[in-house]
Amino acid sequence: MSESNIEQLASVGGTPPPKKGAWHRPHQKILIVDDDVDLSVVLAESLRRQGFLLATVPDGASGLQCALSNEFALVVLNLMLPGLDGSKVLTRSSVPVILLTARGEASDRILGLDGGSHDDLANPFNPRELATRMQTVLGSVISNEGHRKSDRLQVGDIVLNESARTVRRGNRLIELTSVEFDLLVAFLKSPGRVIGREELTKSLLGRELRANDRSIDVHVSNLRRKLGANVDGSERIKNIRSTGYLYVLLT
Repeated sequence: MSESNIEQLASVGGTPPPKKGAWHRPHQKILIVDDDVDLSVVLAESLRRQGFLLATVPDGASGLQCALSNEFALVVLNLMLPGLDGSKVLTRSSVPVILLTARGEASDRILGLDGGSHDDLANPFNPRELATRMQTVLGSVISNEGHRKSDRLQVGDIVLNESARTVRRGNRLIELTSVEFDLLVAFLKSPGRVIGREELTKSLLGRELRANDRSIDVHVSNLRRKLGANVDGSERIKNIRSTGYLYVLLT
């Protein structure tokens, strides 16, 4: 999709300059995918006033096309969409996703975690809270990018390319969500070291570990399943009780 077409998807009205002190990073745009047009307009206007660059689309097919266009830094996504289901956008998006869920619908949150969402927010919500969550997720992504030193990481039969964001086990390409990929980067950079759940939550999801928060555990479980066992049949990622996780370094 061209730049001009993407701009035409944005809500009517210009993008005012960000307020003094507002978060802003040139050339980074936020995509809102929601069929509630009124809500999208309210969110877009509120977030623009806080310095974000916005575009909105009302259906899953357009959302997926935009999410794969390399034009956006983050997607705010409603799962319940006409046409292509929102879960398809979530699992195929190459950029971080914040999920908008129905209040009390635990199934939406679980689906979001399984699909690789960075965070979720139950509707109704305050647009300022969404803005804070967006800043946090974007901040963690920028921080992770700044700490990358090498394109290629290899531990055993797992080879990861950071710039291409690909992972291979032997000759087989493994498809990972954005969170799972960043989680594997953290593990491969520190094999044999226990990494706490608090550290992983803060560095990858950009927030403090909350009470009864199992987000990282779900992402680790999905990553473990996709990678499979070590060549000798042993566990690749070990759960260290009450502490965190350890990526096993075979000797």
